[in-house]
Amino acid sequence: MKTNKSVGLMIVFLLITVAMAVAFFPAVNHNVAEGMSSITAIDLESLDGVTQTIFDSITYAKSIHILAMLLLGFGFLMTFLRGHEFTSLTATFLAVSISIPVYMLVKSFLPGEYEVMHIGGFLFAEFAAASLLICMGAVLGRLQMNQYFVLGILFTIAYIFNEWLLLESGIFTGFLDTGGSVAIHAFGAYFGLGVIATTDKKFDGKPAPQVNKISNEFCLLGSMVLWVFWPSFTSSVVSPELGYSTVLNTILALCGSTIATFIFSRLIRGKVEIEDIANAALAGGVAIGSTCSTANPGFAMVIGICAGVLSTLGFAVIAPKVCKLIRGTDTCGVHNLHGMPGLLGGLFAIAVTGNVGVQLGAIVATVVVGLVLGRICGAILGLFGTKEDTYGDEDDFILEEE
Repeated sequence: MKTNKSVGLMIVFLLITVAMAVAFFPAVNHNVAEGMSSITAIDLESLDGVTQTIFDSITYAKSIHILAMLLLGFGFLMTFLRGHEFTSLTATFLAVSISIPVYMLVKSFLPGEYEVMHIGGFLFAEFAAASLLICMGAVLGRLQMNQYFVLGILFTIAYIFNEWLLLESGIFTGFLDTGGSVAIHAFGAYFGLGVIATTDKKFDGKPAPQVNKISNEFCLLGSMVLWVFWPSFTSSVVSPELGYSTVLNTILALCGSTIATFIFSRLIRGKVEIEDIANAALAGGVAIGSTCSTANPGFAMVIGICAGVLSTLGFAVIAPKVCKLIRGTDTCGVHNLHGMPGLLGGLFAIAVTGNVGVQLGAIVATVVVGLVLGRICGAILGLFGTKEDTYGDEDDFILEEE
């Protein structure tokens, strides 16, 4: 039971956090303003071959960090399901192994200047894999392994279409989404919601998800891997001169969401829920994506605080209502971590661009395309059967007898 003293203490912590964020605004901090004004642009077109190779090597290092996020971060984050650990990790391996070559292959046949044999092309393929893993979190525990294979192919093609619609079609010229808050996170989440829509009835009477202390500990490990490498994710495709400011913005956003998650989990639930810390603490990384290279440090931390609050409310209050509305179960709560914070990041970008129509249009298009194509994908996946042992490994793995 929450006491007035503990509530008051949490409010004090929140005010301190907000005050720290405000203190990072250039308008009130001379050193921050001086640091931002010292950033000078680098003309990448004029670089010689050796210098360009050095930049490519740095980008390669970030690409390996992103692979760590995909396999270790997402993989262990999804091991919170007790008895489903083998499936969670193997499905993660499979999804990444499918999405990257499918993305690169499809893009190689499309018109345009896309370079498959370049580190930039590999990075964008990794982004597609990240979005697929977000989608997979919604359906986790209710697909057979062969269905994950089909999902990987169908999702990656849908992702390429939405990427083209937002960034290349010309319809949303000026849309700001540098680190993929909308194109990567929100699209993956709403595609996943489309896949699971109206499926609860199909799983009536099936085993329910189970967690325990050990599975949650591995989940926290995955969360921390994601937290550590998230700055490489957001800074991987920005101009070199904006690399450090992007990293700093990302870290401050993650700090803001982590603190806000702790505070609001205590305020709402009385005690900290491990599901909140393992997931909502990452919401700042999701929301800062759109403005990761254009925000200032104070604004970034404010974005992170707001994202942490929204995500925690999602897990504690909003999630049951959304699942009831779509008549499906969002296993990992991707709507709470990636869907709503992703849209929030896209909305915060309006403060940078001032282009309300373009930002809102791109956000609405992403949600609609994700839900519609996800629903179609869900119908196709249904043709491949229904998982009997929901949230368990028995259907697909040889298990040692205890």
